[in-house]
Amino acid sequence: MKQPKPNPTEQNLLDALEQSIQQFVVKRDSFKTVIAGYPWFLDWGRDTLICLRGIIATGQLDAAKEILLQFAAFEKKGTIPNMIRGNDDANRETSDAPLWFFVACDDLIKAEGNQDLLTTHCGDRTLKEILISLANGLIEGTENGIHLDPKSGLLFSPSHFTWMDTNYPAGTPRQGYPIEIQALWHYALNLLAKIDPTADWKQRADQVQQSIHQLFVIKTSDATYLADNLSCSPATPAHDAQPDDALRSNQLFAITLGTITDKTLGKNILEACEQLLIPGAIRSLADRPVNHPAPIHQNGQLLNDPTHPYWGKYTGDEDTRRKPAYHNGTAWTWPFPSYAEALVLVYGQNARNTALALLASSTEIINHHALLHTPEVIDADLPHTQRGCGAQAWGATELYRVYKTLLDQTQAN
Repeated sequence: MKQPKPNPTEQNLLDALEQSIQQFVVKRDSFKTVIAGYPWFLDWGRDTLICLRGIIATGQLDAAKEILLQFAAFEKKGTIPNMIRGNDDANRETSDAPLWFFVACDDLIKAEGNQDLLTTHCGDRTLKEILISLANGLIEGTENGIHLDPKSGLLFSPSHFTWMDTNYPAGTPRQGYPIEIQALWHYALNLLAKIDPTADWKQRADQVQQSIHQLFVIKTSDATYLADNLSCSPATPAHDAQPDDALRSNQLFAITLGTITDKTLGKNILEACEQLLIPGAIRSLADRPVNHPAPIHQNGQLLNDPTHPYWGKYTGDEDTRRKPAYHNGTAWTWPFPSYAEALVLVYGQNARNTALALLASSTEIINHHALLHTPEVIDADLPHTQRGCGAQAWGATELYRVYKTLLDQTQAN
């Protein structure tokens, strides 16, 4: 039986997003790269690797492969660059970019329908050898401070090494064991178990999954969700770290990347994260008190309420107003589609229309300001004014990827 095609409105949105995405893929010297956002961002490793998921979904497989192989060639002792400037790859202060690299590679392998990518040479090594080297480097401990906690199997992340990397003043240092880093690590280990089945990758993946269930679940009188981070100093095991009860959207990746498969817990997480949603974006922090204080200081001055760090508007002076708000309430477009993706994974195909309707709320933002583009951030409080970069790459690529995935599922059923 002939499968139905997307209706004109759905196809128009996909076409508009695809055109938007094409404007971020550019040439730097002889290589392709991804501009993180216009008008003032450049190309960064973390953003590029997240964007590759959507770029792959548009069918730009050759461009995605070229970018992946470029990053692969710079792998060194468990790290990849957060920025590449010619041969300058010194900026490696990221714990999530190496792990998003695994996800992007897996997406491209699936899109190509074979594992030829793994045998592709990047310098004197194959991509498979580089993936194994990357994981072993993380296990052994990197020169920049990422290391494995043997008892839990979790990865320690230094301060400001995740996407919430606002610094000076330190807005969200998240030193310890951030939840999305563990979900990404679990994903990477499962991928390695498929391509290198003779090693102990699967046992390590199971250990990480068990530790997340044991150490991250927070139950309060009104909600059950995952701690955003197990906060601690570098030498502290995960079991001795302090769970950060800040309710953030990062926990959604534990569902979308396959770590949380328990439906009851998944439903609890989604219910808790409902309070983060606004049209076309998701708040970076819930407007509720926290038991784990999060003070923000600049030059000895306390800028926020540490026990209620939510900041609803991204306005004012950069160091004393916008930075404290940046990841402490301000809504972001790029993690927003993960809620819709998680909704279908938890509730099944019956939730697909609801998920599509949520994603369609993005038309409220792409039809204003930088037309057909997703902004970087939006005020968490009404009237949800668009802020930051007017056109942000990972907002567009993630919206396209999840929207297309859900539409494809609709046509297949």
